[in-house]
Amino acid sequence: MKQLVILSGKGGTGKTNLSAAFAYLGSTPEYAMNAVFVDADVDAANLGLVIQPNITSSNDFWGGSLAEIDPSQCSGCGTCATVCRYDAIHADPVYLGACTIDPIACDGCAACVYACPQKAIRMIPQQEGYWMLSNTPFGALFHAELFPGKENSGKLVTMVKQQARLWAEERNESLVIIDGPPGIGCPVISACAGADLGLIVTEPGLAGLHDLKRVLETLQHFHIPTVICINKADVYPQGTNQIREFAALEGIEIVGEIPFDHHVHDAILLGAPITQSFPNSPAARSIKLIWAQVLKLLFNRKAEA
Repeated sequence: MKQLVILSGKGGTGKTNLSAAFAYLGSTPEYAMNAVFVDADVDAANLGLVIQPNITSSNDFWGGSLAEIDPSQCSGCGTCATVCRYDAIHADPVYLGACTIDPIACDGCAACVYACPQKAIRMIPQQEGYWMLSNTPFGALFHAELFPGKENSGKLVTMVKQQARLWAEERNESLVIIDGPPGIGCPVISACAGADLGLIVTEPGLAGLHDLKRVLETLQHFHIPTVICINKADVYPQGTNQIREFAALEGIEIVGEIPFDHHVHDAILLGAPITQSFPNSPAARSIKLIWAQVLKLLFNRKAEA
């Protein structure tokens, strides 16, 4: 089983559209590949918008824990407040003489729990979202929703990926395709951990090149083989040339270039991958070539586009 992670240095580069296009291609006889899909952008999951998921199971995600004081046991000595580095503990306005903890300011470090001489403080696990398994016309999709304002997005990404990997192993699936989150933060690190190949989707321009370099450094830090795809490559030829020159300097293969194509927008409105809805469009034809090259790199497999 191989893991392909698709990343971008910022949002809006076409990463999810490419993931959806791959999902469809992997289900066709010409490019058949038993694949499982992961939407690792748990803060703003949107792969499901274009691969028609039907949720079959939903599971609570329990992240960190927050401290809570039992006012009936609290003596109001203030020892907990002296060890709290987040200024989260104050006098309780309801239970006079006791202390209370601001759940927004609390970081869950549990220092107050160990410091309290009355043993009046305990840690309460917090539900921070859901992770789900869905059926799609192209294979199983594992995705998640992190509640607004909650943390531990990296932990949730790890959870979703782990479930997808176990599912794939149990059913002898060949490939896990991970639609990663944008940027280079903790969720990205969780998404790319253990990947066999990283595919960076970038766009021509100064911002695109800058963000490409950032995410490439992240993948190189974890020694993940990496290739590049340039989206809307014909919109700004000078910028595309700069990306080509940078890739050549770094020794990174460019597996394909996708032209600007209004069919991409039309496919999004239809809620379907472009390779399914407009298979003969310029963008779809380019994506087929990229998919064939990705399969060759992952499996030493030749696929005719």
